[in-house]
Amino acid sequence: MQPPLQARTDQAAAAHSAGDTLRAALWMIGAIGAFTSMAVAGRALAAHHDTFEIMAYRSLVGVVLVVAFAARAGTLHQITRRSLHIHTIRNISHFAGQNLWFFAIPRAPLAQVFALEFTSPLWVTLLAPLVLKERLTRIRALAAAIGFAGILLVARPFGGVDLSPGLIAAAGAAVGFAGSAIFTRLLTRTETITCILFYLTAMQTVFGLVCAAADGDIAAPVPAAMPWLVVVGIAGLLAHFCLTKALTLAPASVVMPLDFGRLPVIALVGMMFYAEPLQWQVAAGAAVILTANWINIHYETRRRAPL
Repeated sequence: MQPPLQARTDQAAAAHSAGDTLRAALWMIGAIGAFTSMAVAGRALAAHHDTFEIMAYRSLVGVVLVVAFAARAGTLHQITRRSLHIHTIRNISHFAGQNLWFFAIPRAPLAQVFALEFTSPLWVTLLAPLVLKERLTRIRALAAAIGFAGILLVARPFGGVDLSPGLIAAAGAAVGFAGSAIFTRLLTRTETITCILFYLTAMQTVFGLVCAAADGDIAAPVPAAMPWLVVVGIAGLLAHFCLTKALTLAPASVVMPLDFGRLPVIALVGMMFYAEPLQWQVAAGAAVILTANWINIHYETRRRAPL
């Protein structure tokens, strides 16, 4: 039988843990809403701007917000130049992934785009040994193989369905986001969130403007596009902020499965506003991808747990 003091301590810890999990879930609701808003705004902007212009204007909104919040929080001094080469590689990868994502959004069903995006953690598993020198264990390899089976269910390249440019772009976006995540891991060893977000938005503003100007024509925002550009800029930062806050309150094994709530939400949005039917293959493939991610997260959590 536990002593009364120990019992009260255990009860307080359990209550604290339950409260943190609830707060993490609420932050994840915010992240899901932000990611969904960004997808809807991306579709609306496709009629007015190409992906490079969307990235340029989105990042410009982002850099203004980052500088304003950093100035208010007194963290501007945290922006350093010591890891510029890693910031550059990280942001090239993210820029490529985000452009492919914006390209895919108006060209493929939203549920399929999001399902393929969820393969990004599996690409991290495969690519991390090359960059971070992490070991590719049998469990990690198994999770990646299961995830690949889920990709085949979602995309159905051999099932008589055309592998559209939108689906190819969505799959490529997942690889780009994986590269971004890997180099973000490197940056978090020495840099603060203010520094990472500043270079994320500043560099991608430059990348977007340079790429958009390559054809000699950058379309200025029209009044109809302005609100959507603001939504994309705010939602992009808000989504990652909410996700980060959730991860500070609860372990990845709790938070990341909640992120898969994006799929039914975006599927519902697709059905209600874009007349996109949810096909059983997409739902099944997403479930397989979720299983692969859960296996990976569960294994990593148990492996790192103190004895």
